[in-house]
Amino acid sequence: MSITLGELAERVGGRLTGDGGLVLTGAATLETASAADVTLVDKAERLHLLAKSRAAAVIVPEGTGPLDRPALEVADVHAAFTATILHFHPPRQRPRTGVSPQAAVDPSARLAADVEIHAFATVGPDVEIGPGSTIHSGVHLMAGTRIGVDTEIFPNAVLYENTRVGSRCIIHAGAVLGAYGFGYKPTADGYRISAQLGWVEIADDVEIGAGTTIDRGTYGPTVIGAGTKLDNLVMIAHNCRLGRHNMICSQVGVAGSTTTGDWVVMAGQVGVRDHVHIGDKAVLGARSGVSNDVEPGKTVLGEPAIDLRDRKLQLATMSKLPEMRKDLKDLVNRVTTLEQKDATSRAA
Repeated sequence: MSITLGELAERVGGRLTGDGGLVLTGAATLETASAADVTLVDKAERLHLLAKSRAAAVIVPEGTGPLDRPALEVADVHAAFTATILHFHPPRQRPRTGVSPQAAVDPSARLAADVEIHAFATVGPDVEIGPGSTIHSGVHLMAGTRIGVDTEIFPNAVLYENTRVGSRCIIHAGAVLGAYGFGYKPTADGYRISAQLGWVEIADDVEIGAGTTIDRGTYGPTVIGAGTKLDNLVMIAHNCRLGRHNMICSQVGVAGSTTTGDWVVMAGQVGVRDHVHIGDKAVLGARSGVSNDVEPGKTVLGEPAIDLRDRKLQLATMSKLPEMRKDLKDLVNRVTTLEQKDATSRAA
């Protein structure tokens, strides 16, 4: 799979500087590249890191200029590097084999053309799967589930009854959609579970990360809007309604009946209280604890989450507390000394 730098330049549409006959046997990041690899630098401010890399050549943005080794200047560094990686490590091709005889498919399930169901998957009664969708081993689709076109569900995901998934979705391994919501009423005999009569609706082009859970609604749907991406280990509680193109990072927990607008970003480990609304294009910084509505376009941070500028001022002030404490002690000592002198002069 080796390639010369000149051949690679033609493949990715880059401008070559240096030896086009240089033979490359791999592609790797700056830190891990060997002496026969090509690497990438995507920003001018990272060019200084190139000096420590063993890479034989580098892919850089257009207009970068002469470097200490052969280079390819391209309009889109990441697109060019992706094409390079695919040359050295082409994706594994797996022919579609249809429905495995080792899959358990209920006779009432309706499978469209070119559906693939791997061994040991379970497809329950009245399930419907759209054209081109793939169900991997160990997946359990419970009764009444609906799957759209060209959706892929990876091993051991569980979709409870009546879950609805749109087209071109990706559901990664171990995700659970439609589990009971965490709602209880205290009684004299203990906790009584609330109604669990709802379901989960996933719109088109949604990706759901490994180990992520989305609980069913109490009486209606919990909804994930079109184009929204959920990272691994995200928890969305009952009755939530997320908007379109949200970006929810790992370990976020969203409590029940919370709603979001479109293009909302929640960074890692954000916690959102129940019954709040996050406006369009709001950004919740990492580990924020959100207990109130967030206005559209607002960036918040902290616990409780407040406007980013205010939070930065708080952090700046907190960093000065040791110095301020020392100054306060000095002032107290000076005041005490002055009071003692004053008392002495009065007594005299």
